[in-house]
This record gives sequence, structure tokens and C-alpha cells, in this order.
Amino acid sequence: MDNNTKKKIYLFVGLSAVVITVAVYVFQIFFTANINVGKKHSILLIPEGGTIKNVQDSLNKHQYVEEIVPFMFVSKLMKFHENVKPGRYLLRNDMTNIEAIRLLRSGNQEPVKVTFNNARTLEDLAPKITRNLQCSAVEFMDAIKDEAFLSDLGYDSLTVKAIFIPNTYELYWNTDAKALIRRMDYEYKRFWNDERKAQADKIGLTPFQVSVLASIVQAETIKPDEKPKVAGLYINRLNRNMLLQSDPTLVYAHRDFEIKRVLNIHKEINSPYNTYKFKGLPPAPINVPEIGSLKAVLNHEKHKYLYMCAKEDFSGYHNFARTLREHNNNAIRYQRALNRARIYR
Repeated sequence: MDNNTKKKIYLFVGLSAVVITVAVYVFQIFFTANINVGKKHSILLIPEGGTIKNVQDSLNKHQYVEEIVPFMFVSKLMKFHENVKPGRYLLRNDMTNIEAIRLLRSGNQEPVKVTFNNARTLEDLAPKITRNLQCSAVEFMDAIKDEAFLSDLGYDSLTVKAIFIPNTYELYWNTDAKALIRRMDYEYKRFWNDERKAQADKIGLTPFQVSVLASIVQAETIKPDEKPKVAGLYINRLNRNMLLQSDPTLVYAHRDFEIKRVLNIHKEINSPYNTYKFKGLPPAPINVPEIGSLKAVLNHEKHKYLYMCAKEDFSGYHNFARTLREHNNNAIRYQRALNRARIYR
């Protein structure tokens, strides 16, 4: 074999080795697991206005990536630098660079669950409804106070409270405050389908008025099985044009939720929420009523009760009465129980 032939063979072998090495490397950086290798799935958060640098820093900080250089190389080739989308992304274990970048480029986020209940005021609601979202409670309150925004949706500062129906909803993490409120408006309108609107109309109430009355029912009893009876009582009073005389409305009027015993002095407050002074429903819900409370009003129990008083055994249930005399006797027993328990306020 002459020297030229040997040189060609050596050159061929050398080039082949280089080609094979490059091919193996390319295969590895594209198709070999590099994300959460041997670990659990993880969540990557990319904030609004996030850049490839933010992504790189997060991957390094949380040790989601085995080798950052190959990841950055592939992201450059796939033009991810130009297509960074904010959001919350599920990085599965043993993902390849190409799989991860395709996910991040697609904007296909992993939703979060938004759950809230037991809120008396919008200020109470704000931190609960934004707990798992990028937007803050402050941003939520700013949006809920934007009169022009509310007007476009068909609400005002009072009526908007009714659109928040406690439940579990799926939203994207980077949903902003106004988009969150629009979503709640959508869910509110979906709840109030034609059948429920017809139910409300049959008892002479609008959907908003149902929410207001449901909030009173919810504040009056913690017992789900008692809610329809309580709702029926207040509907009886409304139909008779009687004062509702609901103690929880007084508590709300004073904004003192530590009051455990409503006294005559509490009834003197000049507030539209004082149902001892003003007939009809208060101007807005006194809490964020749950679905069970709304349904209790729509499907209220039909009876002749006009009065209720907490039971003296502190069970959470109530004694109901048709006459004022019967009610006064119930009230005396309860007041004596409060005195024995030394509950004076």
C-alpha cells in the first residue's frame, strides 16, 4: 500500500471519527434527557416580561437542568430566545432539551387551582383568590375599584361582590387581576342559567337579590340542612313587608366581626345594612355566599315561620317561631344561656 493510499485511509478514518463524534453530541443535546434527570416533575415560572436570562437563572437556581450549555444551544437554534412566553410550565422528569423548549415555546401552561370561601368583604377575598396567582391582592383591589372597568362589565362597587361564587377554578398563573374578575363574571353568568333565573323570578327576586339574601342565610346558620328553612323565613318576612331584623347585617354594618352578642345599641347604627331600621334587603351581600346558600334561597322551605333564635344549647341550630310571643320565649332562654357562658358582647 503506497503512502497516498495510507493518507487517504487515515483521513477518512479521522473524518469519520469526527462525524461520528459530532453526530453523537448532536443526538445527545437534542434527544438525551437533560431536564430533571432522575428527579420529580417540577414547575418553572416565567414572569411577565421574562427573558431567556430569567429562564436560564431559574433552571440553574433550582437545578432543573443537568447541562445548561446544551440547553442554551438548542434554545438558540430553535429561536426560543425570541419566543419566551410568560407562564407556569410543568417540566416532566427526564425531558430532553428539545421537548422542554417545544413546551416553553408553545405557551402550553400548567393551570393552577383557585379556591376561595369564607370571605366577608372584598378585602377578605383578595388574598384568598390571588393566593396561587402572579397578580397580588393589591392589584386585585385596584381592579375591583376601577369604576370604568366595572361599568363595562355591567357592575358597580356594590353589585360586583355577587359575581364571586366560592368554588375551585382552574386559571393560568399569570392571569392578571382584570382577567381574573372577567373570569368570575363568566362563571357567575354560567351559574345563572335560564332555569335558575326562572326560579329567582318565581320567588320575586333578581339573581343579585338572591345573592344578597343567600349571604344573610349563610351568616345566620352554619348548618347546611337548616339553610332552606332560614331562607324561607326571610322570604316570608319580605313577602309581608316586614323588617328582616337580621343580626349578621348589624355586625356587617359595624364591620366588627368580633361581636358575638348583638345589643340594642348595635341596632342604632344609621347604615343601609341595618335591617332593624330599613326594610327590604341590604344594598349588597354581607359575605361571599356559597353555592349551597344560593340554592337554599332558590329552593327555600315553605313554612309559616317569621322568627328565629339560636338554640340555647349552642349547637348551631335555631328555634323557629310563628308568633312574637313564642319567639320572645326562645330569646329569653338563649339570653340566659349567654349569661351563663359569660358572653356579654
